[in-house]
Amino acid sequence: MPVQVTAEGRTRHEVARLLLEEGPLTAVVVAERLGISPTAVRRHLDALLADGEATTRDAPRRGPRGRGRPAKLFLLTEAGRARFGHAYDDLAVAAIRFLAEHVGEEAVRAFAERRVAALVEPHKEAVTGEAEPAARAEALATALTREGYAASTRQVGAGEQLCQHHCPVAHVAAEFPQLCEAETAAFAKLLGTHVQRLATIARGDAACTTHVPAAAGSPDTPRPGSTEPAGTAEPDGGRNAPRIPNGGKPA
Repeated sequence: MPVQVTAEGRTRHEVARLLLEEGPLTAVVVAERLGISPTAVRRHLDALLADGEATTRDAPRRGPRGRGRPAKLFLLTEAGRARFGHAYDDLAVAAIRFLAEHVGEEAVRAFAERRVAALVEPHKEAVTGEAEPAARAEALATALTREGYAASTRQVGAGEQLCQHHCPVAHVAAEFPQLCEAETAAFAKLLGTHVQRLATIARGDAACTTHVPAAAGSPDTPRPGSTEPAGTAEPDGGRNAPRIPNGGKPA
């Protein structure tokens, strides 16, 4: 009997991981990806919903209006993402609040820059060794996945979408957008081109999504009509950037 419970828990964890890395998804797609019956998948999804670890939204209709209800898409909540590493969030928030109150906002920004530098520096050679922006974005996604961000890339229009399906510091970044701003600026410098943050888990989107243009340009070159360096993160953490469909899921 204990073995059965363990197997059940392991399958539920795999369902949650799939929603983390590829969600939002329908129950049918989850069943196909994992190779288990739709009935079993729905049982696990219902359990995740009951525990507050998943939520649903209606899938967008495609083509002519069909009959019946739209398909349900499942995605993880913050509680569901906590399965994959949200330890010490409250302590981190308290520590950064203390830093902001007693040292100042510049100290928070410096901390954010130091943190993301430590994150990407070990992978700098692998990323900058690629010549094309798309290849660099893919190398960066590989590096971020190794660091626990479940990242992927997808070609969209004249560029790439870099998607981070998990953010270990999302809860902290929701209060301190300097973390997102520093990350965006670091990505621009590493990729050698201006990038634009389109969505973030910290503000409730399904993934952190960053647009990487196809044509490389120096992140230190001002954008047309702007005196700001191209690699500078948006001062609001990208909150006013154009939103993309499906809450941050790649198009």
